[in-house]
Amino acid sequence: QVQLVESGGGSVQAGGSLRLSCAGSEFFKSSCMGWFRQAPGKEREGVARIDTIGRTTYVDAVKGRFTISRDNAEAKVYLEMNNLKPDDTAMYYCAARGSGVCPASPHFRDYEFHYWGQGTQVTISS
Repeated sequence: QVQLVESGGGSVQAGGSLRLSCAGSEFFKSSCMGWFRQAPGKEREGVARIDTIGRTTYVDAVKGRFTISRDNAEAKVYLEMNNLKPDDTAMYYCAARGSGVCPASPHFRDYEFHYWGQGTQVTISS
């Protein structure tokens, strides 16, 4: 069964930290994985992605603050978020491609990911 389930969202104050987790089925052990987010009234945007050998790409807004990682044995992907800001408030989605190769472009396009979780809410207060 192809399934992605996010967890770890919550409400914290600015400057705080959260760790998001995404649990996937066996299928995703060989997939490029990504995290996206969507704030109210805004389009969904990419945050970070990681290929099967650990190469990562981040959107400029989170560089130096967020870290994506994966545990292939457990088919899990994580997003460690530090120094959180109110602008980070959004629903965060885990996504997977049908390929182990992540897109070469530095830009994130949600149509390049084929499987999506239901999302976990992150709320940062000032």
